[in-house]
Amino acid sequence: MTDKKGSKTKKQHFREVIEAIVIALVLALFIRTFVVQAFKIPSGSMEDTLLVGDHILVSKFSYGLQLPRPAMIKIMGVTVPFFETRLVGSWGKVEHGDVVVFRFPGDRSKDYIKRVIGLPGDTVELKDKLIYVNGAKMDDPWGINKGSLYGEYSERNVNFGPFKVPEGQVFVMGDNRDRSYDSRYWGPVPVNDIKGRAFVIYWSWNRDNHWVRFSRLAHLIK
Repeated sequence: MTDKKGSKTKKQHFREVIEAIVIALVLALFIRTFVVQAFKIPSGSMEDTLLVGDHILVSKFSYGLQLPRPAMIKIMGVTVPFFETRLVGSWGKVEHGDVVVFRFPGDRSKDYIKRVIGLPGDTVELKDKLIYVNGAKMDDPWGINKGSLYGEYSERNVNFGPFKVPEGQVFVMGDNRDRSYDSRYWGPVPVNDIKGRAFVIYWSWNRDNHWVRFSRLAHLIK
């Protein structure tokens, strides 16, 4: 009798552990899909706002509910089934200056992060590296010009447009204006392809000196 009870207790315990793991996985998937997602910054296109090695959190519900939907993407030239999320509802609106993560229009399997410069219907223009939106010079405390990474400027780094942003899309740029591959080169981003708004740096690692950037921890992204 004792052996049977012991065996039953072990099975019960094993089942409870499995159930706890499944619940934890479902909860983690729910949070990642609908609430918040972590990203790592791989390039300097958003300096000095975001540095290489920054780890950030992105709010997935800032602009509405993200619902999963089936899609097809190309990986290594092969089309494969894929699940992505689509924006439903609009309890928050995308605004000028928001730092957003979105699916890259050139390859929807990749995520990019940039700053929103132009909203639907806006006319965006770059004149001598200064940004104009609807004919007015934009207040731009974020943008920096570190010089071209490749030794020469693209004309689009200096002068661009005017470009009218289509309905349902936004025009985005990196804060590191001279070293950002953004809407100046591949066009606007559909609002439905925005995954969320970046709001905080929770970890930052300097790969040059192999040390934590403590001053950047819990730093709010503006």
